[in-house]
Amino acid sequence: MKNKTNFLPKEGEAHPSRCPDNSAFKQQRLPAWKPQLTIASVLSSFFLTGAFCLAVGVCLVLSANSVREIQVDYSDKCSDCSKLRENSSNWNKECHCSVNFTLKEDILGDVFMYYGLQNFYQNHRRYVMSRSDAQLLGRNINIQRSYCAPFSTYRNGTPMAPCGAIANSMFNDTIDLFYNRNSSVIEVPLLKTGNSWWTDKNVKFRNPESYNLSSAFAGTARPPYWQKPVYLLDEKDERNNGYVNDDFIIWMRVSAFATFRNLYRRVRRIRHFADGLPAGNYTFRISYNFPVTRFKGRKHVILSTVVWSGGSNPFLGIAYLVSGTAATLTGFVITGIHLKLRKKKTYFQKQ
Repeated sequence: MKNKTNFLPKEGEAHPSRCPDNSAFKQQRLPAWKPQLTIASVLSSFFLTGAFCLAVGVCLVLSANSVREIQVDYSDKCSDCSKLRENSSNWNKECHCSVNFTLKEDILGDVFMYYGLQNFYQNHRRYVMSRSDAQLLGRNINIQRSYCAPFSTYRNGTPMAPCGAIANSMFNDTIDLFYNRNSSVIEVPLLKTGNSWWTDKNVKFRNPESYNLSSAFAGTARPPYWQKPVYLLDEKDERNNGYVNDDFIIWMRVSAFATFRNLYRRVRRIRHFADGLPAGNYTFRISYNFPVTRFKGRKHVILSTVVWSGGSNPFLGIAYLVSGTAATLTGFVITGIHLKLRKKKTYFQKQ
C-alpha cells in the first residue's frame, strides 16, 4: 500500500493555487449592459410589437385573399377508374376520365396547376426514412444497407431504382387541361420543367454517370408500383428523366400534414393564354392511376395564381394577427395594473 504522505507537498514547496487568473474575463469584470425596465419602456415595447404584427398580418391576409384559385375534386367523378384501381392486378390497364368546370372570370398572370391529396400521411417516421439519399445522388451503393426495405431489392436480388416507400408511392396520375372555345377544343400548353427548387435539381438529385440513361440504370428495376422505369419518366424530354425528373423531385419532398398539394404544371403563356386563363368552359382529362380508396383519401386539382407572399394560405397572416392582438392586449392589461397600483400608492402616501 502506497504511503499517502507521498502526495503531500514537501516542506518548503509552495502549494499550487486554484484561484483563476486575475483577468477581466475569468474574474467576471467584463463590461456589461443591464436594461433598466421602466413602465414606459415595457409598455412601448408591447404596443410597438403589437402594432407591427397587426400591420404585417393585415398585409398577409389581404395578399392571400387576392389570390385567384379554383379547386376541382375528381375522386367521385372518376369513380369507375377508382374501382378499377382497387384491384392491384389491373395496374397495366389504362383508365381515363374527364371533369368539366367553368371559369366565370379571367385568371390573369402566371397560373400554376397543383395536385392535392387528402388523408395521405407522408409524415410517418418509417415512411420518411424509407429512401437512400446516396442513391439519389447517382452513387453506386449497396442499398440493402439503407432504410429502403422492403422496397430495396426484388427476390432475385435485383435492386430497385429508386428504392424506398416514398419513391414507390409516387403520384402518377396524368392531368391535361383543355379549353372549350366556341365549337373548338384547345389544349392548354403546360410546362412540366422548372417547377422544382434549384438546390434539389442541382445538388440533392443527380443521375449516375454514363453515356446514356438506359445504360446508367442497367441492372436495376423499377419500383413495384411504377408502370415504367425511372429513365423513361419523361419520354419527350431526355433532360427531365431519371432522378432529376421534376415530378419525382417534388414528390420526394414529403409533406408534414395529411392534406397537402404539390406543384404539377405551369400554364405556358402563349397564344390564347398569353395573359393567363380566359373565362369559359374547361375540361380536365385525367389518366387515373393513383389509388386512394383504401386509405379513404381524396384527390383534387387546383389552378391558382401566386402573389409576393405565396399562394392562398392565410395561416401566416392569421398567426401575425393573433400575436399582435395578444401583445396589444397585454400592453393594456399592464397599463391598467400600473394605474391601479399607482393610485393605491398615492392613497397610502396621503394617509
